[in-house]
Amino acid sequence: MFRKTWFADFNLLLVALIWGSTFVIVQKAIAFLEPYSFNSVRFSIAAITLLLIIFLFNRSSLSHFTDKSIWISGIILGFWLFLGYGFQTVGLLYTTSSKAGFITGLSVVLVPLFSYLLLRNKLNWQVGISSLLAVIGLYLLTIHNSLSLNTGDGYVLLCAISFALHIVFTGKFASSYNAICLTIIQLVTVAVFSFITAIMMEDWQQLFTAQLVQQPEVISALLITSFFATALAFLAQTHFQSFTTPARVALIFAMEPVFAALTAYIMLNERLGSKSLLGCGLILLGMILSEIRFNKKLIKRKQKEWDLT
Repeated sequence: MFRKTWFADFNLLLVALIWGSTFVIVQKAIAFLEPYSFNSVRFSIAAITLLLIIFLFNRSSLSHFTDKSIWISGIILGFWLFLGYGFQTVGLLYTTSSKAGFITGLSVVLVPLFSYLLLRNKLNWQVGISSLLAVIGLYLLTIHNSLSLNTGDGYVLLCAISFALHIVFTGKFASSYNAICLTIIQLVTVAVFSFITAIMMEDWQQLFTAQLVQQPEVISALLITSFFATALAFLAQTHFQSFTTPARVALIFAMEPVFAALTAYIMLNERLGSKSLLGCGLILLGMILSEIRFNKKLIKRKQKEWDLT
C-alpha cells in the first residue's frame, strides 16, 4: 500500500508540474480568446479526447455511463471545478496575479478541514505542520507588497474553497467509479457551464471567426492544455487520488506555483528573488514532510522516556 501511495503522489506531482508549466501559455492565449470561451473549448476537446480513447481501446467502459450515480458524482465534481476557474477568472479582474496565487493556495489548509467535516478524515500534526509550511512558502513566493484585501481577493477566496471541495469530493468518489468515465462527465460539465457563461458574459462568437485560427498562441495553447493539462491531468487526479488522501493531494498541488515560477524564469527570464526561492523551498519541505512515514511505536517510546526524565 505504501508503494501505491508513493506512486500516486509522484504522478499527482507530475500533474502539478503540467499545470504550473502551462500557466504562462494560458496567460498568452487569453489575451486573444476570452477565458470562459477558452475553457469551453479546452474542456470540450479534453472530454472528446477521452471519449475517443474509450471507443478505440475500451468500449466496455461505456456501460458505466448507464449508472445514474456516476453522473451525479461527475456533475458535482465538474460544478466545483467550474466554480474554481470561474471565481479565479473574475477575481483576477480586480486583484493581482500574485495575490490570487497565494489565496488560491490557501486550499492547502482548507482541504484537511473540509475532509474532516465532510469525510470524517482525521486531522494530524504532520498534515498541520506541512500545510503551515506550504502556506508560508506560498506567501513568500507570491506576495511582494502589502496584503491589503479587496473585492477580487474575496472572489479568489471563493475559488480556493471551490478547488478545495473539488479535491475533497474527488477523494470521496474516485475509488467508487470508473476513472475515465467519471473524468469525462466532470469535463463535460465544466465545458457546458463555461459555454453558458461565455454566452452571457463574453463575445463567444469569436470562437467561430477565421481570425482565431490565425492566432498560433491560441491554437497551441488549446491543444497543449486540452490534451495534457486537462484530459491527462484530471484523469490522473481522478485515478490516483483513490490511493492517497485529499490533504496530501492539496499539499502536492501547492507545488503548482513553484513550477509556474520556474517556467516563467525559463521562458520569460523572470528572476526569482531570495524571498521567492525561500518560499519554493518551504513548499517543497512541507510536501516532503507529508510524505515521511514516522514510526508511531518509536515516537510513543520516546515520549515515555521524556516523561520519565
